[in-house]
Amino acid sequence: MLIKRPFMIASSEITPRPVYLRRRDFLRRAVALGLLGGSYTGSWGQVPAGRTLTAKASALSTREKATAYEHASGYVNFYEFGTDKGDPPVYAPKMKTRPWSVMIDGEVKRKGPLDIEDLLKLAPMEERIYRLRCVEAWSMVIPWVGFSFAELVKRVEPTSRAKYVAFTTRMDPESMVGLNLPVLNWPYSEGLRLDEAMHPLTLLAFGMYGQTLPNQNGAPVRIVVPWKYGFKSAKSIVKITFTEHQPNTAWNDAAAREYGFYSNVNPEVDHPRWSQATERRIGEDGFFTPKRKTLMFNGYADQVAGLYTGMDLKKNF
Repeated sequence: MLIKRPFMIASSEITPRPVYLRRRDFLRRAVALGLLGGSYTGSWGQVPAGRTLTAKASALSTREKATAYEHASGYVNFYEFGTDKGDPPVYAPKMKTRPWSVMIDGEVKRKGPLDIEDLLKLAPMEERIYRLRCVEAWSMVIPWVGFSFAELVKRVEPTSRAKYVAFTTRMDPESMVGLNLPVLNWPYSEGLRLDEAMHPLTLLAFGMYGQTLPNQNGAPVRIVVPWKYGFKSAKSIVKITFTEHQPNTAWNDAAAREYGFYSNVNPEVDHPRWSQATERRIGEDGFFTPKRKTLMFNGYADQVAGLYTGMDLKKNF
C-alpha cells in the first residue's frame, strides 16, 4: 500500500538550505573545485580534521568536479537521525563509532564478528570519485575512500547457496532520534544480488574527502553502489548476511510501487510522483543552472549493463 508522507515530497525543486545560505561563498569557490589528470587540484571546502585514510587514486573515478564537502556532509538522507536533510549533521555526531564490529552471517564458511579496525586492514584503500544519485532527483560527486566489497566476499567464502547479500544498519536509540518516527520498519535493511555486490564498482567505504566518514554519511563503514539510487547504499553497517533468497529491504517493504529492489538509476522509469529524467546537482545554483539529464545507470552503463542482460528494466526497477 502506498502511504504518502510529507517528508517524502520530492526535494528536487527546492534549493538546498546550505546552498541558499552560502550561495555567494559557493560562487567564489566553485572555480577552485575540480579534477585534473585524476588528481585533485582544487578545494573541497572546509573538511574537518579527522583520521586520515591513506589511499591510492583509482582508475574507476569520474573526472567530474567534486561536490564541496559542506554540501556532501550537510545535505544528507539518513532517516534514523531525522527526515530533514539538515537533521543528520545535528544528531549523528552523538553516535559512538568505537567500539564497532560487523557480524558476518548466513551462507558463508567464515561467520562471526569482524572488528572495524580489522576491516580497515583487509585490503589496500582506494580513493574513488563516484557520482551519487538520489531517488529524489538530486545528485553529488563524492571522493569516497575504501575498497571493492568483493575483497570482503572473497575472505568470508560464500557457499554455493549464496545468491544475495543483505545489509543491516545500526539501531542506536540514544542518538538516532528518527527511530521514534513511524517512517520505516527499523533497523534499516538493504540488499543486492551477489553478482552486483561482487562488481568492482561496489565499494566498502570507510571515508570520504581523505578522512574517515562523518557519522551523518555512514560512519564507520557503509556500502556505495554508484549505479543505483542512493538509498541502496546502506550506512553504518552492523550486519552482512549472505542469503539464498532475495532479502526484504526497508524502502521496498514500505512502498514497493515507489522503491524497487533493484533501483538502478534509469531516466525512463519515473517515480510515481516525479520524473527521473533530469536531476539537480547539489552545489550548483538552483535558480540559474539548468537541470542535468539523468544518465542510464548513473553514467556507469558501460561497466554494469551486462549484469542485467535480458531483464526488463522497467518491470524490474
